[in-house]
Amino acid sequence: MTAELVRGQNHPLSQSRLEIRISAGTPVAAAAALGDENGRIHGTGWVAHPGAPVQPGLEVSRQAAADHRLAVDLDAMTDAVHRVSVLLALPAANAGAGPARFGSVAAPFVAVTGLDGTEVASYTITGLDLESAVVALELYRRQGAWKVRAVGQGYAGGLAELFADQGLSEAAQLAAGIDEAVAKGLARSVQAPPPRTPEGDRSRQAAAPAVGPDQGAASQGAPGPVPPAYGGQPAGGQGQGGPQPAYGGATDPHSPSGGPVDYSHPRRQTSAPPPPPPAAPPAQPGQPARPVAGDATGWSMEERLYNQVWGMFEDLARTAAAYRSAVDFAESRMDKELEQALSDPRSRIGGQGDTAREAARARYTQLVDQARASLDRDLDQLVAESEVVEPALPPAFARWDNPCWHAYRVPMEIPMALRLGDLRLPEAESIRIPMLLRLPLERGLWIDSGRTDSLDGSFTDSHDMRRLAMDTAVAHAARLLAVYPAGEFTVHVVDPAGSGAQALAPLTQTGVLAGPPAQGAAGVTEVLARLTQRVDLVQMALRGGAPDALPPGFDTSQQLLIVNDFPHGFDDRAVNQLRYLVDEGPSVGVHLMMVADREESAGYGPLLDPLWRSLLRLTAVPDDHLADPWVGHAWTYEPPSVPPGSEVLRQVLTQVAEARRTGNR
Repeated sequence: MTAELVRGQNHPLSQSRLEIRISAGTPVAAAAALGDENGRIHGTGWVAHPGAPVQPGLEVSRQAAADHRLAVDLDAMTDAVHRVSVLLALPAANAGAGPARFGSVAAPFVAVTGLDGTEVASYTITGLDLESAVVALELYRRQGAWKVRAVGQGYAGGLAELFADQGLSEAAQLAAGIDEAVAKGLARSVQAPPPRTPEGDRSRQAAAPAVGPDQGAASQGAPGPVPPAYGGQPAGGQGQGGPQPAYGGATDPHSPSGGPVDYSHPRRQTSAPPPPPPAAPPAQPGQPARPVAGDATGWSMEERLYNQVWGMFEDLARTAAAYRSAVDFAESRMDKELEQALSDPRSRIGGQGDTAREAARARYTQLVDQARASLDRDLDQLVAESEVVEPALPPAFARWDNPCWHAYRVPMEIPMALRLGDLRLPEAESIRIPMLLRLPLERGLWIDSGRTDSLDGSFTDSHDMRRLAMDTAVAHAARLLAVYPAGEFTVHVVDPAGSGAQALAPLTQTGVLAGPPAQGAAGVTEVLARLTQRVDLVQMALRGGAPDALPPGFDTSQQLLIVNDFPHGFDDRAVNQLRYLVDEGPSVGVHLMMVADREESAGYGPLLDPLWRSLLRLTAVPDDHLADPWVGHAWTYEPPSVPPGSEVLRQVLTQVAEARRTGNR
């Protein structure tokens, strides 16, 4: 029976090999500090954290995530260790984004379990407010036995204050190192979908018909927002008609005019409910229900497919986590049985030792086979679901080889998200989950043109990597242009040395760029000055409470700057302008896509570190650098690729250019 602890309560531990499972609802960094009998930490080597995740008898996650599993082997602890403190910290508190205190998020839940998942003790850390770091619980040795105690001690000063309170002299340096490791991890983290209401939870059953606004329904699912006009108001504002603001007299404190709050959804301006999702064919007796595209809840088919894709991503992450945990448990059990059998000298005489080893390996094989059977059953269901979902995806979510592109028409509204590539896990090589990124972009992209360790062992030289990186950047830019209405997305290119001319041909030859690629130091200076001035103008208009008081003819479209061959042609001033665009641009519709090799740019030193951390790193070849926000799996990212010999990209861009010309007449 699980002991549900309250602050200060303890509980004995009867097992030495344990897992500490953490569920926080938001990405947190997990660490563990080893202490002596007085609780003192004897240096940074006594702390396991994302930058140094392994210590004797202890392993923590390398990635900030909403769900963690920390491995603990109490028998492997040195005699000097009498206490293991489990620490949690909000990484965004130091990164300047996301929640900065535990009081603004759901109470973290921590459970101590056996390797088979059986809970021994659990603790919900309540009562937190301004704290950004907390000692969740501690495992401590008392009279030769181990116990767990619920602590819940929080620190508003973050990890630095926590470590200082633990008696660590290098508290500030260690906290800074952990922040750096976590920031690098967050830069490669897959963006989690926004939280969904209970009505929007994904269901594998057919979704119930949605109810219109005039029928008093609450919002369902994770609606795709119309990109806001500058200042955070929906594009088109209240001039689109629709329901009047609810709760008369309420005002929006974030609105420059302080006007009434419009609680209606900007994309649900009709009382007619959407058509129900297609019904799944009846399943055979004893067989699972056959999947159908769009079976998740949502107001539109696009929203249902978006929620369904993210549901598949979560399903694959968790079924793989369960399989890995089962295999770890089987290995641990076999090691323990072999150790016990061989520790008895009598078992080494005759065939008793061989019999014990064979029995232990047989039990290991049986457990692994059972786990694999469960995994294969889940994977079969996901494969079947993928086979019906992939062909049904709209262009924004579809691969370049999807037939939907042959019927492409320039859209009239902005989609919820767009596809940046595919994700897969080594346990499920046959399943590709679309990597969807919400629109409008909240962070820029960094397309890595440096050499990486290829997963298939092949070698790609630096010249080919630069070419592949630019091809990938062009594919991303083309998709962004394709999913926005005509004239609502503008692309600028900085190519100082002209090395990307061949890859940029689809953009330059179809005429979809705002102007020719800027070359040389003068071109870099001119483009950056123009975009930084744009950011300044929009911000001044917003701060002055006059978002409509922009110069006549001001281009209100979203702006994307593609930077190739960095740092060629850039001086310190230009680098600072890039950082300014990364930090301030997304809130006013200016986004950055860097095509660069970080090692080649290392000469700028720490000046570039904040820039790299602010961008989502993608690669031009398959690479397992991305992590999910739930269990921190290392996902293999596969960039989007246009089929060899296909003209689909040029055809799509030609339609975009034609729609712009027609709309400007």
